[in-house]
Parts: sequence; C-alpha cells; structure tokens
Amino acid sequence: MSRRGAVLLEVLVALAILSIAGLSLVTFLDAGLANERDAVIRERELADEDRLLAALTLLKRSDLDQRLGRHPLGDFVVDIARPERTLYRIALSRGESPQAEELVTVIYRAEAR
Repeated sequence: MSRRGAVLLEVLVALAILSIAGLSLVTFLDAGLANERDAVIRERELADEDRLLAALTLLKRSDLDQRLGRHPLGDFVVDIARPERTLYRIALSRGESPQAEELVTVIYRAEAR
C-alpha cells in the first residue's frame, strides 16, 4: 500500500511540474505576441512619420520659410527651423508628446539669386 501511495505522489508531483512549465510557456507566448503587436503598431507609426518627413524635405525654400516654427499637422507636430541661412531643420513629434522628437533631419536649400 505504501508503494502505491508513493507512486501516486510521484505522479502528482510530475503533473504539478508539467503544469507549472506549461503555464510558464503560455505566459511567455502571450508576452511575445503582445510585443509583436506593439512592434507592428510602432512600425506603422514610423512609416507614417517617414512619409511625412519625406514630403516635407521636398518643399522649396519659400515653402519652408512660410512653415517656420512649430505647427500641428494631423497626428503630428512639425517643427521647422532655419539654424543657418541655407539649412533647414525639420523635426517630427507625435501630437500626444510634442516635446519628444521622433524623426529629425537637416536639409540644404540654396539661396535664391
């Protein structure tokens, strides 16, 4: 009788160990899927920011001069500055956190003759 009890106890311990391992695996899988969803969302946001920044870099000097300063543009805040006469700094921020610049570039535009 004691041998049967020991075998039953071993089986219960083995099932507990397998249950804990399975639960850990499910937890890691769930965390991995959540991270993947977050990465997909962030990738879409960066693609939108990249398209907007690319469009802004195509503007002419006169258009950039008209847009100097910080302005909301859709979900973004665009900050265009002219640190030097021929250089323009374009920075993009998210509307919910305009102090944190997401993408920044500097472009050259020759002076008009």
